[in-house]
Amino acid sequence: MSRRSSGLVGVWAEAQRQQQRQREAQQRAVVQQQRQQRAYERDLARMQREQQAAYRQGREADARLRTEEIEQQVAALGGLLAAGCRAAPFRVAALTRVEAVAPFEPGSLAQPVPMPDPAHYQAQGGWTSGRRAQAQQEAQARYQHDWQAAQAAEAHRVRQLAEYRAQYEAWAAGQLAEVRTHNAGLAQLVDALRAGEPGAAVDYFSAALYASGAWPEGFPRQVAAAFDRGARQLVLDWELPPIDVVPEVKSVRYVASSDQEKEAARPVTQRRAVYRDALAQCVLLVLRDLFAADEFGVLESVVLNGFVDDVDPATGQRAEIFLAAVSVPRAAFAPLNLGQVSAVDCLVEALRGQLSARPDQRAAVRPGRRPADVGTGVVSHGGGDEPDLFTMDPIEFEGLVAELFRARGMQALTTQRSNDGGVDVEALDPDPISGGRIIVQVKRYRNTVPPTAVRDLYGTVQGAGANKGVLVTTSGFGPGSYGFAEGKPLTLVSGAELVELLHQHGLRGRLGEGASGGPGAAGAAGVPTPRPASDATVPDMTVPDAVAPGRAGDFNLLGMVWAGSVALDVCALVCRGSRVLSEEQFVFFNNPANPGSSVRMVPGVGGDRAAIRVAFDALPEGADRLVLVAAVDPEAAPGGDLAGFTSAAICLRDAAGAELDRLPVADGRPGETALVLGSFRRRGGGDWDFVPGGKGYRGGLGELVGEYGVVVA
Repeated sequence: MSRRSSGLVGVWAEAQRQQQRQREAQQRAVVQQQRQQRAYERDLARMQREQQAAYRQGREADARLRTEEIEQQVAALGGLLAAGCRAAPFRVAALTRVEAVAPFEPGSLAQPVPMPDPAHYQAQGGWTSGRRAQAQQEAQARYQHDWQAAQAAEAHRVRQLAEYRAQYEAWAAGQLAEVRTHNAGLAQLVDALRAGEPGAAVDYFSAALYASGAWPEGFPRQVAAAFDRGARQLVLDWELPPIDVVPEVKSVRYVASSDQEKEAARPVTQRRAVYRDALAQCVLLVLRDLFAADEFGVLESVVLNGFVDDVDPATGQRAEIFLAAVSVPRAAFAPLNLGQVSAVDCLVEALRGQLSARPDQRAAVRPGRRPADVGTGVVSHGGGDEPDLFTMDPIEFEGLVAELFRARGMQALTTQRSNDGGVDVEALDPDPISGGRIIVQVKRYRNTVPPTAVRDLYGTVQGAGANKGVLVTTSGFGPGSYGFAEGKPLTLVSGAELVELLHQHGLRGRLGEGASGGPGAAGAAGVPTPRPASDATVPDMTVPDAVAPGRAGDFNLLGMVWAGSVALDVCALVCRGSRVLSEEQFVFFNNPANPGSSVRMVPGVGGDRAAIRVAFDALPEGADRLVLVAAVDPEAAPGGDLAGFTSAAICLRDAAGAELDRLPVADGRPGETALVLGSFRRRGGGDWDFVPGGKGYRGGLGELVGEYGVVVA
């Protein structure tokens, strides 16, 4: 017979069972957590091993890639001559231009203005005969108004089309004339080559050398050359690459224990052998390019001296160290199969030339005949006094500019034997992204180049299908020129910039007697230099686009022209940024000149309806902007707006009133009574750019100038 437990014992037993279950659950949780921790640690260790393996593989791949790049560099040196021989020979015919211009494209001007349809002007409504008659009269009046407006618009379109066609025909005639002049210049070059003219021979064969695409990036391409007309011999010094073109490192491997890349040095004897072979290939490639380009039978022989620009171990001074020299008759060079020869053996044995036995140590050889020994038509990179660019022979000056482009790694050839404003230099930039064909014009002026010259260059670039145009001058450019060139594939090189570029590339030149060629040699770019009465070789282009402070009579006339009968007040604000310097620098009808009179309102000339005289370099210190604005004259045209302000432009004139350039400005809009015409803004070099405006205001002149900090009572 069983006995029930007392209530107290049962409660105690149940509590014990609950505690046991909790302890078991906690134990299971601890075991589970330990298992998860061990699994995490295993996964982490595996991940770390995988990361370490991936890191090691990546470092090993980087080392292999560096080794491959080094091997490719050495292989390119070994294949230099073969690659050059595969290139097509240089031919002057490649520079011939096609006599064609872009067709006339009037765009929207070709579409007549649609005339209003009478069917759309029928009378509407009216319960009585009188009201219907009135409605008919109103419809007829609307039709007549719209028809007259359409007729006026059509007449305006016809005039614009005729003007545009006349401009196009003048432009097209100019382009064709330019192409024909260019081709005639090439024909003259060919005639000069056939006649053995030294200057033509030096220009042509220098261009042939720079036309080669076989030279690796970083190889120097500088030449000094002369042509012996009697012996029909071209004598040249050609710069060779330094020892640095051959890598000092032979291979690279990754060492995991030190986590570093270890470089294996190339043996000295191997590096010397590779370098000697590369030098020999360079010499042979130059000879190949010269003889292959001789389509007119000009060359009988070539004397080539190869040098490096390095420190002479004997003197410790930088000098031209000659590492190769050879004199080659055409008859000896013609039978060679350059694609199969050993470059060193061919140069030393077959052609009996000289090649340094230790070029890596700059052990020199004795050069042969030098260009200076010929005495005529030498194109040289240095030596002697700085030549005055103003008095230099025009042909030599064009050749110097072409030499500058060659020194910058481009191909360049002078295409005309004059400095009459045509295309003076054809250049080709081999860069596959930013390069292309370049048209270069050379202006050896003492005074500021007029904006018309920049416009002419742009037309030439478009007509020739070139990628870029460069205008090089010994003087400078004004705001009209820089304003036109902005956003176009044009580069303007002032005299100061030209001298700096020449010096950067080892060439020589200065601006005027006693000038060092620095930026101050001829004044700031764009500042006119007085022209001596005896200077008959430099065109007298007196265009004061910019002026020097304190010089009487040096100023620009900014004239305003526009269509329509609207009466306007034209004003100017001398500003720093978007704020006028002071209220005295707001030039308008009640304040006709600013302090110092660097900005003054004057009567218009040559058809100008308003004019402002400006001496840009005499503007107050701190001024970097001259803002031109126009507003409806409230007394002459009460209630008027700018709807009739069309075909507007700012005319840049010289001191005599002759128009130099015309800067278009935006048309006015209905309801607006004031307009920002544009602003002249100072460039970093001191010249001024023109930036068109176009912002209109309904609140008149007061609202406009208020944005510039002027309070109009």
